[in-house]
Amino acid sequence: MMRKLFGTDGVRGRANSHPMTAEVALRLGAAAGRYFRRDGNEHRVVIGKDTRRSGYMLENALTAGLTSTGMNVFLLGPVPTPAVGYLTRSMRADLGVMISASHNPHEDNGIKFFGPDGYKLSDEAEAEIEAIVNGEIQLSQPRNIGHATRIDDGRGRYVEYAKTTLPRHVRLDGLKVVVDCANGAAWRAAPEALWELGAEVVAVGVSPNGVNINDGCGSTHTERAARAIRESGADVGLSLDGDADRVMILDETGAVADGDQVMALLAARWAEKGRLAGNTLVATVMSNLGLERYLSDRGIALHRTPVGDRYVVEAMRAGGFNLGGEQSGHIVMGDYSTTGDGLVAGLQFLSEIVRTGQPASRLIHRFEPCPQLLKNVRYAAGSDPLGLPEVKSAITAAETRLNGQGRLLIRKSGTEPLIRVMAECEDEALLADVVDGVVAAVETAA
Repeated sequence: MMRKLFGTDGVRGRANSHPMTAEVALRLGAAAGRYFRRDGNEHRVVIGKDTRRSGYMLENALTAGLTSTGMNVFLLGPVPTPAVGYLTRSMRADLGVMISASHNPHEDNGIKFFGPDGYKLSDEAEAEIEAIVNGEIQLSQPRNIGHATRIDDGRGRYVEYAKTTLPRHVRLDGLKVVVDCANGAAWRAAPEALWELGAEVVAVGVSPNGVNINDGCGSTHTERAARAIRESGADVGLSLDGDADRVMILDETGAVADGDQVMALLAARWAEKGRLAGNTLVATVMSNLGLERYLSDRGIALHRTPVGDRYVVEAMRAGGFNLGGEQSGHIVMGDYSTTGDGLVAGLQFLSEIVRTGQPASRLIHRFEPCPQLLKNVRYAAGSDPLGLPEVKSAITAAETRLNGQGRLLIRKSGTEPLIRVMAECEDEALLADVVDGVVAAVETAA
């Protein structure tokens, strides 16, 4: 069954433009409510959101759609995406919804669905919901219309849970931590959790106004956290994205470690302790070749998936693995979370500083990355540059030139009309040449 509304991470788009309109959100809510109804039981759904102004519009529309099909809605307000996954299970809900476009600017928004187990929905479930959206939705009788209740302590419940992922004896006393919350969903939760664990907290990106989410801050703009580290003399920095499901770690100099370095640290540590399930780390095709070599030297397998943390989670569940993630900073720890959790991943890193007594700069550099170059090319929505003969020819020529010296990965973004061209190669001149050749072909075609 084909999906047109859903991409690699729910439904996304520009606010007040299809599909991110109140009308579509209303039908999505009604369709999801109809899909998850269980006869003879109370029907519950929790809704969280980040700090985008358009979140109010979508929250109200989703609530109307869900209650129209008999779902009782619990509104969490601004909370991180992993909090929705956790609270869906904790509150025994049938469905969880997160309204967020993650690291994208405020003009965009998105809707992500979680099943009753707290995991994001499968492609098949999304396709079935989309089919209901496109058909005739059966509404509830007046006496069965659901109600909506605002939950005031959702953030606090999540903060308490996040703290339990550290052993009770671990405290962060003496650590000065910069946390950049991207003016997003974790703007209160992350500083609270760190402070309650004993850290001296320097919080930035904690003044959301509806339009400044991810604006010059957060995981895609780490220079703000780096500056705060240098100015405050902090020991370490955590830079979250807008919905706090990903994190970039910064050391005491402001240098940044991406998700690959964090996964390398955790995988090696967990393997030493005998707690790395299947002795395997799950990562995407974007993860650096240097990570693969680092793991191989330690007898740890790397299982690669398509890009998207949902595919990482699916592979983890299918293989019984408990650690995975993405280079972009999604770190999924199956023992703790059902999705990427930037705060919990950050806490695990801080616990390693406490355990080892080593500075962040020693811990974040696990391996020497293979030179990697990624360029994005925007194309007209609805077109397919990758299907054109001249683009296919350029890709074949690039692969021939690499000839075993590296790898080439070309894919469409699941959230934006972009072609992502990535290559790895020890020869940096060759690396730049092959990427630029493919980019030029796509630009000409687009």
